[in-house]
Amino acid sequence: MHYHSNFAETRGFVDHSARVMQVITWNRSFKGIPQPENVRNELDEDEWETHATTLDKLHAWEKKLYHEVKDFEVIKREYQQKLAVLNKKKQRGVSSSSLEKTKSVVSHLHTKYVVDMQTMESTIAEINRLRDHQLYPKLLELVKGMGVMWDTMYIHHKTQLRIISGLKSLDISVAARETSDQHHDRTVQLYNVVQDWHAQFDKFMTYQKQYVGSLYSWIKLNVIPIDTNLKPNSSQPHETTPPIKRLLHAWHDILGKLPDEAAKKAIYTFAEIVKTILVHQEDELKLRLKIEDTRREHGRKRRQFDDWAQKYMHKTAGILPEDGNPDGLRADPMVERKAAMERMELSMKELEETYVKQCRVVREKSLNLLRTSLPELFTVVSDFSLQSAGMFKGLWSIAHTNDQLDE
Repeated sequence: MHYHSNFAETRGFVDHSARVMQVITWNRSFKGIPQPENVRNELDEDEWETHATTLDKLHAWEKKLYHEVKDFEVIKREYQQKLAVLNKKKQRGVSSSSLEKTKSVVSHLHTKYVVDMQTMESTIAEINRLRDHQLYPKLLELVKGMGVMWDTMYIHHKTQLRIISGLKSLDISVAARETSDQHHDRTVQLYNVVQDWHAQFDKFMTYQKQYVGSLYSWIKLNVIPIDTNLKPNSSQPHETTPPIKRLLHAWHDILGKLPDEAAKKAIYTFAEIVKTILVHQEDELKLRLKIEDTRREHGRKRRQFDDWAQKYMHKTAGILPEDGNPDGLRADPMVERKAAMERMELSMKELEETYVKQCRVVREKSLNLLRTSLPELFTVVSDFSLQSAGMFKGLWSIAHTNDQLDE
């Protein structure tokens, strides 16, 4: 799907069809030349073709046919005009020299018309060969591979569901109560992965529908015969429906029935749940930083108080006024500062208690959210995988049944 875009990103604009046509032309020009012993002309072997190169070849031959049809229509109109002139001259009885001259032009145009028609029919035959003998088998391989892939995905998702279901009985009493930086980083990583999962799943389904839809639209036009006969009452030979059209019709139909929107919604919802957990963790981490800053500030003020108290006690030792108050009528500064320190310690203790509660709330909310959302997520994606695997297996079976009937 990204074959063309990858080239465009790295090399700028690349005309793939022109490049492939060079290979096609070279390839067919040298088919008659004897090859050295033990040398294989890999370009002649269909087994070396990839899905992308087959599409490139079809595109190149379609472009070739497009230009041939345009040229053919020009010759056809010119031939019809000259033929009409010739008939009029015959009716009017013009001179034989004028008649012969017109006949010569008509004969030349008719020859060119026949040659161009044969060239065009040869191109159509090559497109049909590529369509039926290269593209169709590769689409069957893709269908088979998709069935195997979704089978594997179903097995993995069922295993994940079984593991996640064990969370309901998980004892987390021995786990760390606080959210560590590493734990938070892993939660951020999980959020990014789930977001990417949602985005890539959406792209996968969108591109698949677009690709199959484009092929189906093309094949509906491709099987329409082109009228190359000048006789108005002639009829084209009946052409049976090619297997690739039946395959793409069924494929296009099953893609419209797959419940991919439910799977996308489940993944998106889980991403939002992880984001909610992240918000709770960030609140907890902010509170932890606040406590750490408060502890440092408390330690600094405690040291200042201890230094001041030691100097104050030393200064006032043995000095007592007559009323027993070293400062007379003033309040004892030791009592005031000690009370201030006690208030700070009490505030610190309350902040720590709030932090402990926050840690417990975050852990319980996170666990509850995961216990409920993860089983729902893996139930939906495992059901989607099972349906997808079944539909692609059915598509493979239908295609092979039709192939056997055609034989």
